[in-house]
Amino acid sequence: MKVGFVSLGCSKNLVDTEMLIGKFQKENFEIVNQPKEADILVVNTCGFIESAKEEAINTILEMAEYKKNGNCQFLIATGCLVKRYQVELEKALPEVDLFVSVDEYDEIWSKIQELLGQEIKSSNPLDYMERCIATGEKTAYLKIAEGCSNCCTYCAIPAIRGPYISRPIEDILKEAKRLVDLGYQELIVIAQDTTKYGMDLYGEPKLAELLQKLAQIESIKWLRFLYAYPESITDELIEVVKKSEKICHYFDIPLQHVSDPVLKKMNRKSDCKSIENLIHKLRKEIPDVIIRTTMMVGFPGETQEDFDALYDFVKRAKFDKLGAFQYSKEEGTPAAKLPNQVHYKTKQKRWNALMKLQEEIAKEKLQEKVGNTYEVLIDSASDKYWIARSYRDIPDEDGVIYVKKLSTSGCEAMTGKFIKCKITGVKGYDLIGEMKV
Repeated sequence: MKVGFVSLGCSKNLVDTEMLIGKFQKENFEIVNQPKEADILVVNTCGFIESAKEEAINTILEMAEYKKNGNCQFLIATGCLVKRYQVELEKALPEVDLFVSVDEYDEIWSKIQELLGQEIKSSNPLDYMERCIATGEKTAYLKIAEGCSNCCTYCAIPAIRGPYISRPIEDILKEAKRLVDLGYQELIVIAQDTTKYGMDLYGEPKLAELLQKLAQIESIKWLRFLYAYPESITDELIEVVKKSEKICHYFDIPLQHVSDPVLKKMNRKSDCKSIENLIHKLRKEIPDVIIRTTMMVGFPGETQEDFDALYDFVKRAKFDKLGAFQYSKEEGTPAAKLPNQVHYKTKQKRWNALMKLQEEIAKEKLQEKVGNTYEVLIDSASDKYWIARSYRDIPDEDGVIYVKKLSTSGCEAMTGKFIKCKITGVKGYDLIGEMKV
Protein backbone atom coordinates (compact mmCIF):
# COMPACT_ATOMS: atom_id res chain seq x y z
CA MET A 1 0.00 0.00 0.00
CA LYS A 2 1.07 3.60 -0.61
CA VAL A 3 1.36 5.99 2.35
CA GLY A 4 1.52 9.79 2.37
CA PHE A 5 2.49 12.00 5.31
CA VAL A 6 1.81 15.58 6.40
CA SER A 7 3.92 16.82 9.33
CA LEU A 8 2.77 19.95 11.16
CA GLY A 9 4.34 22.02 13.92
CA CYS A 10 7.90 22.04 15.21
CA SER A 11 11.08 20.26 14.19
CA LYS A 12 10.68 17.90 17.17
CA ASN A 13 7.38 16.75 15.70
CA LEU A 14 9.08 16.35 12.31
CA VAL A 15 11.56 13.89 13.84
CA ASP A 16 8.58 11.80 15.03
CA THR A 17 7.18 11.90 11.50
CA GLU A 18 10.53 10.79 10.10
CA MET A 19 10.53 7.83 12.48
CA LEU A 20 6.98 6.95 11.40
CA ILE A 21 8.01 7.08 7.74
CA GLY A 22 11.02 4.89 8.46
CA LYS A 23 8.84 2.35 10.24
CA PHE A 24 6.35 2.22 7.35
CA GLN A 25 9.23 1.78 4.90
CA LYS A 26 10.66 -1.08 6.94
CA GLU A 27 7.27 -2.79 6.71
CA ASN A 28 7.43 -2.48 2.90
CA PHE A 29 4.84 0.27 2.50
CA GLU A 30 5.56 2.63 -0.40
CA ILE A 31 5.97 6.28 0.61
CA VAL A 32 4.49 8.85 -1.80
CA ASN A 33 4.61 12.65 -1.87
CA GLN A 34 1.29 13.23 -3.64
CA PRO A 35 -1.74 12.82 -1.34
CA LYS A 36 -3.99 11.78 -4.24
CA GLU A 37 -1.80 8.71 -4.81
CA ALA A 38 -1.87 7.48 -1.20
CA ASP A 39 -3.94 4.56 0.07
CA ILE A 40 -3.16 5.70 3.62
CA LEU A 41 -2.73 9.33 4.70
CA VAL A 42 -1.09 10.22 8.01
CA VAL A 43 -1.35 13.73 9.50
CA ASN A 44 1.04 14.34 12.41
CA THR A 45 -0.57 17.23 14.26
CA CYS A 46 0.56 20.10 16.47
CA GLY A 47 -1.58 21.27 19.37
CA PHE A 48 0.57 23.99 20.89
CA ILE A 49 -1.49 27.16 20.35
CA GLU A 50 -4.82 28.09 18.79
CA SER A 51 -3.48 28.81 15.30
CA ALA A 52 -1.68 25.44 15.26
CA LYS A 53 -4.87 23.65 16.30
CA GLU A 54 -6.82 25.35 13.54
CA GLU A 55 -4.15 24.40 10.98
CA ALA A 56 -4.26 20.78 12.15
CA ILE A 57 -8.06 20.53 11.86
CA ASN A 58 -8.07 22.18 8.43
CA THR A 59 -5.30 19.86 7.21
CA ILE A 60 -7.15 16.76 8.43
CA LEU A 61 -10.31 17.90 6.62
CA GLU A 62 -8.28 18.68 3.49
CA MET A 63 -6.74 15.19 3.53
CA ALA A 64 -10.19 13.66 4.15
CA GLU A 65 -11.24 14.93 0.71
CA TYR A 66 -8.87 12.37 -0.82
CA LYS A 67 -11.13 9.64 0.53
CA LYS A 68 -13.72 11.01 -1.92
CA ASN A 69 -11.53 12.22 -4.77
CA GLY A 70 -8.38 10.12 -4.49
CA ASN A 71 -7.14 6.66 -3.58
CA CYS A 72 -7.22 7.16 0.19
CA GLN A 73 -8.83 4.30 2.08
CA PHE A 74 -7.59 5.14 5.57
CA LEU A 75 -6.92 8.48 7.26
CA ILE A 76 -4.76 8.46 10.40
CA ALA A 77 -4.22 11.43 12.75
CA THR A 78 -1.29 11.35 15.17
CA GLY A 79 0.61 13.72 17.42
CA CYS A 80 0.10 16.46 19.97
CA LEU A 81 -3.43 17.57 19.06
CA VAL A 82 -4.62 13.97 19.35
CA LYS A 83 -3.01 13.67 22.78
CA ARG A 84 -4.73 16.84 23.93
CA TYR A 85 -8.22 16.40 22.45
CA GLN A 86 -8.64 12.78 21.38
CA VAL A 87 -12.18 12.29 22.75
CA GLU A 88 -13.42 15.54 21.18
CA LEU A 89 -11.70 14.79 17.86
CA GLU A 90 -13.20 11.32 17.63
CA LYS A 91 -16.66 12.87 17.90
CA ALA A 92 -15.95 15.84 15.60
CA LEU A 93 -13.98 14.08 12.85
CA PRO A 94 -15.64 10.79 11.80
CA GLU A 95 -13.59 11.04 8.59
CA VAL A 96 -10.54 9.90 10.57
CA ASP A 97 -10.15 6.12 10.81
CA LEU A 98 -7.49 6.02 13.52
CA PHE A 99 -6.23 8.43 16.15
CA VAL A 100 -2.79 7.79 17.68
CA SER A 101 -1.59 10.01 20.53
CA VAL A 102 2.08 10.83 21.11
CA ASP A 103 2.14 8.46 24.09
CA GLU A 104 0.71 5.62 22.00
CA TYR A 105 3.51 5.38 19.43
CA ASP A 106 4.79 2.16 21.01
CA GLU A 107 1.41 0.60 20.20
CA ILE A 108 1.00 2.05 16.72
CA TRP A 109 1.59 -1.19 14.84
CA SER A 110 -1.02 -3.19 16.69
CA LYS A 111 -3.46 -0.32 16.02
CA ILE A 112 -2.58 -0.20 12.29
CA GLN A 113 -2.78 -3.97 12.05
CA GLU A 114 -6.29 -3.86 13.48
CA LEU A 115 -7.24 -1.00 11.16
CA LEU A 116 -5.98 -2.67 7.98
CA GLY A 117 -7.06 -6.15 8.94
CA GLN A 118 -3.66 -7.58 8.05
CA GLU A 119 -0.72 -8.89 10.02
CA ILE A 120 2.30 -6.61 10.38
CA LYS A 121 5.60 -8.11 11.50
CA SER A 122 6.84 -5.22 13.58
CA SER A 123 5.91 -4.70 17.20
CA ASN A 124 8.82 -2.44 18.09
CA PRO A 125 8.41 1.23 19.10
CA LEU A 126 9.55 4.06 16.88
CA ASP A 127 13.32 4.01 16.43
CA TYR A 128 15.65 6.97 15.91
CA MET A 129 17.94 4.66 13.94
CA GLU A 130 15.22 3.97 11.36
CA ARG A 131 14.36 7.59 10.53
CA CYS A 132 13.77 8.64 6.95
CA ILE A 133 15.20 12.19 6.85
CA ALA A 134 12.91 14.77 5.24
CA THR A 135 15.18 17.85 5.42
CA GLY A 136 17.26 17.63 2.28
CA GLU A 137 20.53 15.94 1.41
CA LYS A 138 22.87 17.47 3.99
CA THR A 139 20.81 18.67 6.97
CA ALA A 140 19.18 16.58 9.70
CA TYR A 141 17.70 17.26 13.13
CA LEU A 142 19.05 15.41 16.15
CA LYS A 143 16.50 15.22 18.99
CA ILE A 144 18.28 14.76 22.32
CA ALA A 145 15.34 14.80 24.74
CA GLU A 146 11.60 14.46 24.96
CA GLY A 147 9.12 16.51 26.99
CA CYS A 148 9.68 19.52 29.24
CA SER A 149 9.77 20.20 32.98
CA ASN A 150 10.04 24.00 32.91
CA CYS A 151 6.30 24.49 33.47
CA CYS A 152 5.95 27.98 31.99
CA THR A 153 2.43 29.05 32.89
CA TYR A 154 1.33 29.70 29.28
CA CYS A 155 2.57 26.41 27.84
CA ALA A 156 0.76 23.08 27.40
CA ILE A 157 3.85 21.10 26.31
CA PRO A 158 4.49 19.38 29.69
CA ALA A 159 0.85 18.21 29.71
CA ILE A 160 1.15 16.94 26.13
CA ARG A 161 4.67 15.54 26.01
CA GLY A 162 5.33 14.82 29.67
CA PRO A 163 8.39 15.68 31.78
CA TYR A 164 11.87 16.21 30.37
CA ILE A 165 13.57 12.91 29.51
CA SER A 166 17.12 13.03 28.12
CA ARG A 167 18.43 10.40 25.74
CA PRO A 168 21.73 8.77 26.78
CA ILE A 169 24.80 10.37 25.22
CA GLU A 170 25.82 7.04 23.68
CA ASP A 171 22.49 6.70 21.85
CA ILE A 172 22.71 10.23 20.48
CA LEU A 173 26.29 9.73 19.27
CA LYS A 174 25.30 6.44 17.63
CA GLU A 175 22.48 8.15 15.74
CA ALA A 176 24.72 11.08 14.78
CA LYS A 177 27.33 8.71 13.33
CA ARG A 178 24.62 6.95 11.32
CA LEU A 179 23.43 10.29 9.92
CA VAL A 180 26.98 11.24 8.98
CA ASP A 181 27.47 7.85 7.30
CA LEU A 182 24.36 8.62 5.24
CA GLY A 183 25.96 11.87 4.04
CA TYR A 184 24.47 14.47 6.39
CA GLN A 185 26.93 17.25 7.26
CA GLU A 186 24.77 19.71 9.20
CA LEU A 187 23.23 18.37 12.41
CA ILE A 188 20.78 20.55 14.34
CA VAL A 189 20.46 19.54 18.00
CA ILE A 190 16.93 20.04 19.32
CA ALA A 191 14.80 19.51 22.41
CA GLN A 192 12.14 21.61 24.10
CA ASP A 193 15.05 23.07 26.09
CA THR A 194 18.47 21.86 24.94
CA THR A 195 20.28 23.54 27.83
CA LYS A 196 18.54 21.25 30.37
CA TYR A 197 19.95 18.21 28.59
CA GLY A 198 21.37 15.62 30.99
CA MET A 199 19.99 17.01 34.26
CA ASP A 200 17.58 14.11 34.69
CA LEU A 201 20.08 11.41 33.63
CA TYR A 202 23.37 12.68 34.98
CA GLY A 203 22.41 15.19 37.66
CA GLU A 204 24.07 18.08 35.81
CA PRO A 205 23.74 19.77 32.40
CA LYS A 206 25.59 17.90 29.70
CA LEU A 207 24.92 19.92 26.53
CA ALA A 208 28.46 21.33 26.38
CA GLU A 209 29.95 17.85 26.74
CA LEU A 210 27.57 16.41 24.16
CA LEU A 211 28.44 19.13 21.64
CA GLN A 212 32.16 18.52 22.17
CA LYS A 213 31.71 14.80 21.48
CA LEU A 214 29.56 15.44 18.42
CA ALA A 215 32.18 17.87 17.08
CA GLN A 216 34.72 15.05 17.19
CA ILE A 217 32.77 13.14 14.51
CA GLU A 218 34.99 13.74 11.51
CA SER A 219 32.55 14.36 8.65
CA ILE A 220 30.28 16.81 10.46
CA LYS A 221 30.63 20.27 8.91
CA TRP A 222 28.15 22.32 10.95
CA LEU A 223 26.63 21.72 14.38
CA ARG A 224 23.82 23.84 15.78
CA PHE A 225 21.67 23.67 18.91
CA LEU A 226 18.29 25.37 19.26
CA TYR A 227 15.98 26.41 22.12
CA ALA A 228 18.63 27.38 24.70
CA TYR A 229 16.98 28.87 27.78
CA PRO A 230 18.84 31.95 29.04
CA GLU A 231 19.25 30.91 32.68
CA SER A 232 20.98 27.68 31.62
CA ILE A 233 23.53 29.09 29.17
CA THR A 234 26.72 28.50 31.14
CA ASP A 235 30.21 29.89 30.69
CA GLU A 236 31.28 26.35 29.79
CA LEU A 237 28.74 26.20 26.95
CA ILE A 238 29.80 29.61 25.63
CA GLU A 239 33.45 28.52 25.71
CA VAL A 240 32.70 25.29 23.82
CA VAL A 241 30.88 27.20 21.08
CA LYS A 242 33.62 29.83 20.96
CA LYS A 243 36.46 27.34 20.52
CA SER A 244 34.88 24.83 18.14
CA GLU A 245 35.29 25.24 14.40
CA LYS A 246 32.21 23.10 13.77
CA ILE A 247 29.65 24.57 16.19
CA CYS A 248 27.94 27.52 14.52
CA HIS A 249 28.18 30.81 16.38
CA TYR A 250 24.42 30.90 16.69
CA PHE A 251 22.34 31.07 19.87
CA ASP A 252 18.58 30.56 19.66
CA ILE A 253 17.27 31.85 22.99
CA PRO A 254 13.48 31.97 23.52
CA LEU A 255 13.26 34.89 25.94
CA GLN A 256 9.48 35.53 25.69
CA HIS A 257 9.67 38.85 27.60
CA VAL A 258 11.97 41.13 29.59
CA SER A 259 9.60 42.80 32.05
CA ASP A 260 10.30 41.24 35.45
CA PRO A 261 6.62 41.21 36.59
CA VAL A 262 5.60 39.46 33.35
CA LEU A 263 8.48 36.98 33.52
CA LYS A 264 7.49 36.10 37.08
CA LYS A 265 3.89 35.44 36.07
CA MET A 266 5.16 33.30 33.19
CA ASN A 267 7.21 31.25 35.71
CA ARG A 268 10.35 32.02 33.76
CA LYS A 269 13.62 31.67 35.65
CA SER A 270 15.44 34.72 34.25
CA ASP A 271 15.03 38.45 34.74
CA CYS A 272 15.76 41.53 32.66
CA LYS A 273 19.19 42.19 34.17
CA SER A 274 20.43 38.63 33.69
CA ILE A 275 19.16 38.60 30.10
CA GLU A 276 20.95 41.86 29.34
CA ASN A 277 24.16 40.53 30.90
CA LEU A 278 23.92 37.33 28.87
CA ILE A 279 23.56 39.16 25.56
CA HIS A 280 26.50 41.40 26.43
CA LYS A 281 28.65 38.39 27.39
CA LEU A 282 27.80 36.46 24.21
CA ARG A 283 28.71 39.39 21.97
CA LYS A 284 31.90 40.07 23.91
CA GLU A 285 33.09 36.45 23.89
CA ILE A 286 31.93 35.61 20.34
CA PRO A 287 31.98 38.83 18.27
CA ASP A 288 30.35 37.24 15.18
CA VAL A 289 27.61 35.52 17.20
CA ILE A 290 24.07 35.48 15.82
CA ILE A 291 21.36 35.79 18.49
CA ARG A 292 17.83 34.72 17.65
CA THR A 293 14.89 35.01 20.03
CA THR A 294 11.11 34.88 20.33
CA MET A 295 8.97 37.34 22.26
CA MET A 296 5.37 37.15 23.40
CA VAL A 297 3.01 40.12 23.59
CA GLY A 298 -0.31 40.33 25.39
CA PHE A 299 0.40 37.95 28.27
CA PRO A 300 -2.30 38.34 30.97
CA GLY A 301 -1.66 41.44 33.01
CA GLU A 302 0.87 42.89 30.56
CA THR A 303 0.57 46.66 31.02
CA GLN A 304 1.56 49.36 28.59
CA GLU A 305 4.58 49.93 30.82
CA ASP A 306 5.54 46.25 30.49
CA PHE A 307 5.25 46.39 26.73
CA ASP A 308 7.22 49.63 26.55
CA ALA A 309 10.02 47.92 28.51
CA LEU A 310 9.98 45.07 26.00
CA TYR A 311 9.96 47.44 23.02
CA ASP A 312 12.83 49.54 24.39
CA PHE A 313 14.85 46.43 25.19
CA VAL A 314 14.48 45.07 21.64
CA LYS A 315 15.44 48.48 20.31
CA ARG A 316 18.64 48.44 22.42
CA ALA A 317 19.55 44.78 22.01
CA LYS A 318 19.17 44.75 18.20
CA PHE A 319 18.65 41.01 17.91
CA ASP A 320 19.86 39.51 14.64
CA LYS A 321 16.65 37.46 14.39
CA LEU A 322 13.43 37.93 16.30
CA GLY A 323 10.03 36.31 16.01
CA ALA A 324 7.03 37.47 18.01
CA PHE A 325 3.64 35.97 18.68
CA GLN A 326 0.53 36.99 20.52
CA TYR A 327 -0.37 35.21 23.73
CA SER A 328 -2.82 32.39 23.13
CA LYS A 329 -5.12 31.43 26.01
CA GLU A 330 -4.63 27.67 26.24
CA GLU A 331 -7.06 25.67 28.34
CA GLY A 332 -5.48 23.65 31.10
CA THR A 333 -2.60 26.09 31.58
CA PRO A 334 -2.26 28.28 34.70
CA ALA A 335 -2.07 31.47 32.61
CA ALA A 336 -5.54 30.82 31.18
CA LYS A 337 -6.97 31.44 34.67
CA LEU A 338 -5.05 34.66 35.30
CA PRO A 339 -7.02 37.92 35.60
CA ASN A 340 -6.56 40.91 33.29
CA GLN A 341 -6.52 39.03 30.00
CA VAL A 342 -5.35 41.49 27.32
CA HIS A 343 -7.84 42.48 24.61
CA TYR A 344 -7.09 40.98 21.20
CA LYS A 345 -6.95 44.44 19.57
CA THR A 346 -4.30 45.52 22.09
CA LYS A 347 -2.31 42.34 21.43
CA GLN A 348 -2.47 42.95 17.70
CA LYS A 349 -1.38 46.58 18.09
CA ARG A 350 1.59 45.63 20.25
CA TRP A 351 2.59 42.80 17.92
CA ASN A 352 2.48 45.13 14.92
CA ALA A 353 4.65 47.71 16.68
CA LEU A 354 7.24 45.13 17.76
CA MET A 355 7.45 43.51 14.33
CA LYS A 356 7.79 46.89 12.60
CA LEU A 357 10.68 47.73 14.93
CA GLN A 358 12.37 44.39 14.26
CA GLU A 359 11.94 44.84 10.52
CA GLU A 360 14.00 48.04 10.72
CA ILE A 361 16.64 46.33 12.89
CA ALA A 362 16.81 43.33 10.55
CA LYS A 363 17.36 45.57 7.51
CA GLU A 364 20.16 47.38 9.32
CA LYS A 365 21.75 44.08 10.38
CA LEU A 366 21.54 42.63 6.88
CA GLN A 367 23.00 45.74 5.29
CA GLU A 368 26.05 45.32 7.52
CA LYS A 369 26.71 41.95 5.86
CA VAL A 370 27.16 43.41 2.36
CA GLY A 371 30.76 42.93 1.28
CA ASN A 372 31.36 40.02 3.67
CA THR A 373 32.27 36.54 2.43
CA TYR A 374 30.70 33.45 4.00
CA GLU A 375 30.84 29.72 3.54
CA VAL A 376 27.32 28.70 2.55
CA LEU A 377 25.39 25.49 2.04
CA ILE A 378 23.29 25.32 -1.14
CA ASP A 379 19.88 23.87 -0.24
CA SER A 380 18.11 24.21 -3.60
CA ALA A 381 18.10 26.06 -6.92
CA SER A 382 15.82 28.32 -8.96
CA ASP A 383 16.25 29.50 -12.55
CA LYS A 384 18.68 32.30 -11.71
CA TYR A 385 19.93 31.50 -8.21
CA TRP A 386 21.24 28.86 -5.89
CA ILE A 387 19.35 29.18 -2.61
CA ALA A 388 21.79 28.89 0.25
CA ARG A 389 22.35 29.46 3.98
CA SER A 390 25.36 30.51 6.01
CA TYR A 391 26.05 29.76 9.68
CA ARG A 392 23.70 32.70 10.33
CA ASP A 393 20.59 30.86 9.14
CA ILE A 394 18.61 27.85 10.31
CA PRO A 395 16.33 26.11 7.79
CA ASP A 396 12.72 27.26 7.40
CA GLU A 397 13.01 29.89 10.14
CA ASP A 398 15.58 32.41 8.94
CA GLY A 399 16.25 34.11 5.64
CA VAL A 400 18.30 32.69 2.79
CA ILE A 401 21.07 33.84 0.49
CA TYR A 402 20.31 34.00 -3.22
CA VAL A 403 23.60 33.17 -4.92
CA LYS A 404 23.75 34.17 -8.59
CA LYS A 405 24.50 31.22 -10.83
CA LEU A 406 27.66 31.35 -12.87
CA SER A 407 26.04 29.37 -15.68
CA THR A 408 23.07 27.10 -16.31
CA SER A 409 25.13 23.96 -16.83
CA GLY A 410 25.60 21.53 -13.95
CA CYS A 411 23.47 23.61 -11.61
CA GLU A 412 21.53 20.77 -10.01
CA ALA A 413 24.78 19.07 -9.01
CA MET A 414 25.54 22.07 -6.77
CA THR A 415 22.69 21.28 -4.35
CA GLY A 416 24.16 20.08 -1.08
CA LYS A 417 27.56 21.67 -1.75
CA PHE A 418 29.41 24.14 0.46
CA ILE A 419 30.83 27.14 -1.40
CA LYS A 420 32.30 30.57 -0.65
CA CYS A 421 29.88 33.42 -1.27
CA LYS A 422 30.38 37.19 -1.24
CA ILE A 423 27.32 39.20 -0.19
CA THR A 424 26.41 41.87 -2.73
CA GLY A 425 22.96 43.06 -1.68
CA VAL A 426 19.82 42.77 0.46
CA LYS A 427 16.38 41.57 -0.62
CA GLY A 428 13.75 41.86 2.14
CA TYR A 429 14.85 39.52 4.94
CA ASP A 430 17.23 37.73 2.55
CA LEU A 431 20.68 38.40 1.10
CA ILE A 432 21.99 38.30 -2.45
CA GLY A 433 25.46 37.06 -3.21
CA GLU A 434 27.82 35.72 -5.81
CA MET A 435 30.04 32.67 -5.77
CA LYS A 436 33.61 33.51 -4.89
CA VAL A 437 35.93 31.47 -7.12
